[in-house]
Amino acid sequence: MSNKDKSKLYLHKSDDQPKAPIERSYDEAFQPTEAYRASMPDIMDSVESMEGEAVPIQHVGVSNFRLPLKYRREDGAAVELETSVTGTVSLEASLKGINMSRIMRSFYELKEEVFTPETLRKALEIFREKVESLDARIALSFNYPILQESLRSGLSGYQYYKSAFEGRLGKNGVFQRSLIFDFVYSSACPCSAELAEHARDTRDAYSIPHSQRSKARIWVTLADGEDLSLEALQRHCVNALKTETQVMVKREDEQAFAEMNGAYIKFVEDAARSLFQELNGDARIADFQIACSHLESLHSHDAVSVMCKGIEGGYTADFSDFNDLIC
Repeated sequence: MSNKDKSKLYLHKSDDQPKAPIERSYDEAFQPTEAYRASMPDIMDSVESMEGEAVPIQHVGVSNFRLPLKYRREDGAAVELETSVTGTVSLEASLKGINMSRIMRSFYELKEEVFTPETLRKALEIFREKVESLDARIALSFNYPILQESLRSGLSGYQYYKSAFEGRLGKNGVFQRSLIFDFVYSSACPCSAELAEHARDTRDAYSIPHSQRSKARIWVTLADGEDLSLEALQRHCVNALKTETQVMVKREDEQAFAEMNGAYIKFVEDAARSLFQELNGDARIADFQIACSHLESLHSHDAVSVMCKGIEGGYTADFSDFNDLIC
């Protein structure tokens, strides 16, 4: 290929160029002054209209911003956990956008706090002040460790629970605190158990009822002035469902787990209703929603159920992302 056929380069030099037309360099020694910062352009000062329709945006912000945050355990101790933060605010139709880095900086101002659902109010107030918004939301997602005792052997190990704290602060000043908690359990099919006993009784045929790893997700909105620990939510799930999956097991624990599954056989409808009964009896909980998924071992599809407390203006049992409940 002749030189005249070569394409023009901008960032790299060619055979007939002593250097690239555009020089690239990074000045490690440069430190901006206040005057330099003041001279930098701010896109928010633009008088150009925003792209698209001039309408309000209900939620705009950042998702999956990660940092370590401290949480208060039920016994008063603090535990530091990697946390995924989603922070959003509302945006009025007259505004082009928000400064998203202010949302992240707000959390670094609070990084020494020990977070509870109530602590989110402080973060939300900072959001609204820094970003000049009417409504603000925060969700903190993390895996929360709770020590689980084995059924019979005396061993113990940490079970990790996918959890979240959510806070909402509306333009009317109303603050709402919610918890989200995932609980993994075993579900033995009542129909299969009956058929297995029928085969044993009528034909002396040994058979095993089918069971599956299952997951419940509960959303809880706290009543005004009330608090509820994640440990308490875990106890509610254990009381309702009994057959939580185990961490540390010896043979006697595995045998106990088989006996427990036999004692507490359940359809997905039974699981949801048992959780409803348990949560509905706690006055600290103003509203709740339950989603259960049994990852069938008989079928290639799953059995699912969703229900809510049913209060006006509360949860509406509209959850449908059951793939998110795959264990």
